[in-house]
Amino acid sequence: MRKIAVVVIATALSFATLGGGVARAGQNDVIERGSCGGSSDWKLKVSPDNGRLEVEFEVDQNVSGDDWRVRIHHGDSLVFHRIETTGGASGSFTVQIRENDLSGSDVFRAKARNLSTDELCVGRATF
Repeated sequence: MRKIAVVVIATALSFATLGGGVARAGQNDVIERGSCGGSSDWKLKVSPDNGRLEVEFEVDQNVSGDDWRVRIHHGDSLVFHRIETTGGASGSFTVQIRENDLSGSDVFRAKARNLSTDELCVGRATF
């Protein structure tokens, strides 16, 4: 009887842990990273935010003062378009926007082109 109780409790804990992991997985941030056409790197992060989605796109160039043309698409819609300038000791910029959480998968595509060197960064994240 004692062995059965231990097996039942262990099984219940396994299902609770797996179920909790699956529930939390839907709440986690999606972070994608990659290299650009030169020496720069990009990061695209999508996070749940009070029923909306917070989208952060960062380019790290290690050179301050360069201008980049930045575009972010949410599905087929262009939702951000602006020139950003790298700054600070890290020589980077970060764009932060909030978008509606659409039904189904939300696909974000981010693109940045250095206006001086023509280096290109392209990222994609699906939430």
